[in-house]
Amino acid sequence: MAIGDVTSGLSTSGGIYFTGLGSGTDFDSLISQLVAVEQARVTTYQTWQTTWENKKTAMQELNTAMLSLRTSLQDMDSVNEFLQKSATASDTDVLTATASGAADTGTYTYSVSQLAQNKVMVTASGFSALTSTVNSTGSTTSFVYTYNGETISNAVPAGASLRDLVNIINADSANTGVRASTIYDGSNYYLQLKGLDTGEAYDLAISSNTTLSGFDASAFNTTQENQDAKFKINGWPLSNAYISRDSNTVTDVIDGITLSLKGTGSGTITVETDVDAVVENVQDFVDQVNTVKELLQELTEYDSTTETGSILTGNYGLQMIETMLDNITAAAGLGFSADRDSIISLGSVGVTTDTVEGSETFGMLVLDSDLLESMLTSNAYAVGKLFAAQYVGDTDSADINYTSYVDGITKAGTYDVTYTVQGGQIVAASIDGRAANITSNSSTITGQYGTDAAGMVLTVGNMNDGVYKHTVNLRLGKAGEMVDQLADLTNSTTGPLAILEDNYSTISDNIQTKIDNETLRIARMETRLRDQYSRLDTLLGQYDQLQSSLESQLAQLE
Repeated sequence: MAIGDVTSGLSTSGGIYFTGLGSGTDFDSLISQLVAVEQARVTTYQTWQTTWENKKTAMQELNTAMLSLRTSLQDMDSVNEFLQKSATASDTDVLTATASGAADTGTYTYSVSQLAQNKVMVTASGFSALTSTVNSTGSTTSFVYTYNGETISNAVPAGASLRDLVNIINADSANTGVRASTIYDGSNYYLQLKGLDTGEAYDLAISSNTTLSGFDASAFNTTQENQDAKFKINGWPLSNAYISRDSNTVTDVIDGITLSLKGTGSGTITVETDVDAVVENVQDFVDQVNTVKELLQELTEYDSTTETGSILTGNYGLQMIETMLDNITAAAGLGFSADRDSIISLGSVGVTTDTVEGSETFGMLVLDSDLLESMLTSNAYAVGKLFAAQYVGDTDSADINYTSYVDGITKAGTYDVTYTVQGGQIVAASIDGRAANITSNSSTITGQYGTDAAGMVLTVGNMNDGVYKHTVNLRLGKAGEMVDQLADLTNSTTGPLAILEDNYSTISDNIQTKIDNETLRIARMETRLRDQYSRLDTLLGQYDQLQSSLESQLAQLE
């Protein structure tokens, strides 16, 4: 029996596989090749699934970039946020100033007569050491003071030192704003009490209820009185009157301007458009939009030489997004018109699309900063409106006025309004040919829900009988327009990216089901083959034994 040529002849049911037989046949290799042939279909499925997973990943990457763009634009979607201002004081020893976009440009005069101060009191007599005893009566005494109208009483135990008194005052939970400390003049230590708040209302006084000897009202000197700041802006108030504030930081006197009072004196504050900051804002706008446009190009590019496309070439959803970005950046602003606005498009302020094929920035937005700076110098507010107007409305006649809109409902745009007045009342009205709501016995016209003008309120000023036709412009800047569009596109439920991503996930899951089914089928096939060839292995082994036996018998007959 040629048993030494057999690597394994046991059944696969025991978990042991064979690799060959005495006949020289490698059944394990044969089975592996048969399985590999069947496995090719799984590999095809896996490659297909990877393609769809890559598409889903690309959609997620694009969605993230668009959300980032939307977040960035929300920081500049109002004129005050976009149109930054700078404020310069002529004498910074008297005050400094900062300005937000809400500040009006121009020059303001100021005169500061006194600064806001906190109350400071120091004991007239000192102690030789911080450990000097302040209560030697043998019993608990009280140190009582008032601050901002509240009375605070501190129990001072017998034997308490100067340091103990400081700690007792500072650690008191009822202390609403007084800080105790010591001052050393080189010989003695003095107790100092300081109000932490400035202003006339924050008075600090030692109460007559104090029983701690040597610390009654007469024992303290006032080294600084609490007082309000007093100043004038543009010569106002008149005569001997002043603007008073309890702080040297003033935010509520001039819209959009914060004053930090430093000393007494007079001078001027100059508020200007911060051209450099605005140019930086526009460059950020360009860069953020280009980030999305570059990603779109990368995902949809087509190489005519190799006749191969990218992972999402021809995808309708991406084409829609690309078209949206191009339309917003190229078209006039919503509600802007050439006869009513000096600037109506991004191209007017230096933001254009590079149309030079072969250029490194082909298809991207580019900024002419010189043109932008020139436009900001000549008409900064018009530039601010184009980028960041938030439903700024007006009409072509004093006969009718724009009043208000409903956020999230009313659409920006240009509207034709027609209304009829009879007997001093509005009897009919329409906006863009659609009937509008009329408030009974009033002069109000409101856009009907279900129309773009829904919620827009107009007030008629001329109630003389007649038929009137006017135009209403309701403006939305480019940043706000893009924010609204991106909100729709990136909506996690109804947005096209979310829908496509969900579809890709479904396809990938279906492919995974095919992979699982095919993998199970192949595993069963392999088990069946190994069982079959195991039985063949046994049979061949028996034939081998028979052959050996016959050969042995024939040899004996010779």
